[in-house]
Amino acid sequence: MSHTVLLVDDEARLADVLTVAIERLGYRVLSADSGEAALRLLESEPVDLLLTDLRMPGLSGRDLLRESKKRRPGLPVVVMTAYSSVKDAVEVIKEGAFDYIGKPFEIDDLETVLKNALLLSNALADNERLRKELVGRYRFDNLVGASPAFRKVIESITEVCESRANVLISGESGTGKEMVARAIHYNSPRRDHPFVAINCAAIPETLLESELFGHVKGAFTGAVVNRPGRFEQADRGTLFLDEIGDMPTSIQAKILRVLQERAFEPVGSVRTRAVDVRIVAASNKDLRQEVQLGNFREDLFYRLNVFPITLPPLRERVEDIPSLAHFFLEGFNSDMGKRIEGFSPAALAAMSGYGWPGNIRELQNCIERAVIVCKSEQIGEGDLPRYLSAPRPVANGTPAFPIDLDGELARIEQELIIAAVNRAEGIQVNAAALLGINERSLWHRIKKFGIQITKRAGGEPPLR
Repeated sequence: MSHTVLLVDDEARLADVLTVAIERLGYRVLSADSGEAALRLLESEPVDLLLTDLRMPGLSGRDLLRESKKRRPGLPVVVMTAYSSVKDAVEVIKEGAFDYIGKPFEIDDLETVLKNALLLSNALADNERLRKELVGRYRFDNLVGASPAFRKVIESITEVCESRANVLISGESGTGKEMVARAIHYNSPRRDHPFVAINCAAIPETLLESELFGHVKGAFTGAVVNRPGRFEQADRGTLFLDEIGDMPTSIQAKILRVLQERAFEPVGSVRTRAVDVRIVAASNKDLRQEVQLGNFREDLFYRLNVFPITLPPLRERVEDIPSLAHFFLEGFNSDMGKRIEGFSPAALAAMSGYGWPGNIRELQNCIERAVIVCKSEQIGEGDLPRYLSAPRPVANGTPAFPIDLDGELARIEQELIIAAVNRAEGIQVNAAALLGINERSLWHRIKKFGIQITKRAGGEPPLR
């Protein structure tokens, strides 16, 4: 689809010549012989760029520029004039014009100016579209669940959004801690500024300080340029410190100083930089216990724990599983171009009866797999992973015989591996330690069961 240029010039002959030339460049042209006529067209027609003469009777080009900025702030404006001067150029640029071109000019020069202005217009439109998508994605109605446990979470998010308070989110891996952090940011007064996330467990201690605070050129071997850190990138916005319980104590002291003084020094620099950042931290560890064990600074804990939010595991909000499953189904239908209408009663029963050690993330991956393999209008029990439907012990601890012993043992082994890798955030050596086996043995089991481990933004490894 071609862009539309609104050409404004009171010289009819020149306007006709320019219209033909601009149309030959591939643009649609709307013409107006006065500023007043141009404003009427701006109100009624889709316009991507305004090209106006500077000196016109009535509403001048400068007046038109000001009015267009009030009505269409993102519309690029290019000003033409036969009275080319540095002073005129500086003034119209200061008032918001994208560029300035002096008459007479070559069509090649005009083509370059129009192309650059429209590239900027496209970039601004894309940024606005992406911003609206992000804000929409983290609306409260996209935090799915009506269980009492999850309603408390929604109430907490609603209460804390408008404040500047630091937030500490606790919960098992896969419960949606980053989703809640983003919901807090995009529903707060900081929504128009950056949301920056960093996984404290995924970055080596030797690099973490530089990642957080940046560094100056020559600070260490390989520091060939100045590099801003996450605090600087998140200025006036929100910094999400995921898995802060795994942060080394040496870095914890530096975080505490930033929270106290709202200032920091990049690695290798003696210059202090002020910063305005809201901290939202998260951990799957009990930080109070970590404080007692000496693994986490007590003073930092109290600085972060101004407003605590605890996310319940999925097994404690079973009534939300059908709603979450339909929510994920709708998204995957859209992504994959499918029209699956829902789930069979047996499939819903299987999902509701499973323990979900990987929580919401595991459920999401389960639905994604089911959408891929489903060949009908409804996801059935057979489209779900087999371990969801394995026989479960009855109330007195006696299994429902007959059972497939090998299959049941394999199911238990697979569940434990998935839970361990989720808890270790995809770091296999840590998962092996949790299971009491070596890394090579874990690797063979992952390969045997066909468990897929992929890294996503924020370091969250979905398993299936």
